[in-house]
Amino acid sequence: MRTLLAAVLTVTLAVSAPLAALAGSASLILDARTGKVLAAENADTLNHPASLTKMMTLYLTFEALKRGKIAWDTPITMSKYAAARPPTKLGVKAGGTITVREAVYGMIIKSANDAASAMGEKLGGSESGFARMMTAKARQLGMSRTVFVNASGLPDGRQVTTARDMSTLAVALMKNYPNEYRLFSAASFNFRGRTVRGHNNLMYRYQGMDGIKTGYTNASGFNLVSAVRDGNRRVVGVVLGGRTARSRDDKMAGLLDRYLGRASGGAKLAASVGGREPVEVASAADDSDVPVPLSAPRPADDLAAKSLAYADDAVVPLERPVAMDEILNAGKTAKTSAKKADGDWQIQISAAPSADAARALLAQAQSEGGAPLVSASPYTEAVGQGANRIYRARFIGFASKDAAVSACDALKQRSYDCMLLPDHS
Repeated sequence: MRTLLAAVLTVTLAVSAPLAALAGSASLILDARTGKVLAAENADTLNHPASLTKMMTLYLTFEALKRGKIAWDTPITMSKYAAARPPTKLGVKAGGTITVREAVYGMIIKSANDAASAMGEKLGGSESGFARMMTAKARQLGMSRTVFVNASGLPDGRQVTTARDMSTLAVALMKNYPNEYRLFSAASFNFRGRTVRGHNNLMYRYQGMDGIKTGYTNASGFNLVSAVRDGNRRVVGVVLGGRTARSRDDKMAGLLDRYLGRASGGAKLAASVGGREPVEVASAADDSDVPVPLSAPRPADDLAAKSLAYADDAVVPLERPVAMDEILNAGKTAKTSAKKADGDWQIQISAAPSADAARALLAQAQSEGGAPLVSASPYTEAVGQGANRIYRARFIGFASKDAAVSACDALKQRSYDCMLLPDHS
């Protein structure tokens, strides 16, 4: 019932919210010890993640390291495609190599798009294959509204997430890879004779902040995920859709100032992921053999880092890379709002800021929903006018209420929200 009510609320917000909510203007403050949400604004509204996408690329990199598929010194060949990604980037030419260590630092500190794409190709065989791995891992972690289509976060209308989902990913990084997570606090690293500095400006001035990631595209606005430790208190903050990097940082700082003191204390992290029971994990303060940046730790008064331009984390829009083609082709051949399939019942799983994003969510959900969704028809419905238009993501054509309920149950088991709707059209 709680999931159904949350779905109703999500749809209501998506239909009634102004453009600013769809283009961003979302936030969430999470108590990482208990999983309790301390503050939220449009936390389930779909937005574009931009370079926050690299958090999942890094998660899968850490997973591959833990499983022994790669090592820190494993070479990664820079393909022509990866080398052609626009700035920010490490600038390695096609055919050259970087190590896993350099790729990880490049993604965390420089937000390097070429490093992210090369890593995706290394782990997934292709970036589109890696994108499917990313989305599958998102579902496993309980990120029910997120779809990834590339490893870097470069512009693509199909790539969507929410503030709540990004807080889930941040906590998963901290609890599942506590030693590797410490790398997010690095302010710089040495790359082949030059010092590469980061641009997470708030981290350099906010007491107790140890990461984790910034992001920006024209479509997403300025995004930030932050984690702060205050004694035994541990919180994660997400701000999406800032108009400028400075206003985004100021909003995050204000939310943390207001709600950090309301977080609980404790020696363990506990996160409720995807509605599951809280799981206690070790603190991220343990020693490890994770390599540290080659540069010295940043001093408290690192004025050079503070003076970095706020626009440094911007990426240049470009034609979207080919990714998840099979899924999207299936979604595009489905029926749309022009013509509905026969049947009296339908279900809604979300609402998206673009038709492409809605189709991507539907195609991914149908691929994971199994038999109850085989005969369902994906259906996108435009709501609103002009810049305020959104697209409902639904499955239609269920012959009975029981069939629709069965489909909803299957989706809920895969961490999707689902709302049952009688078709009165």
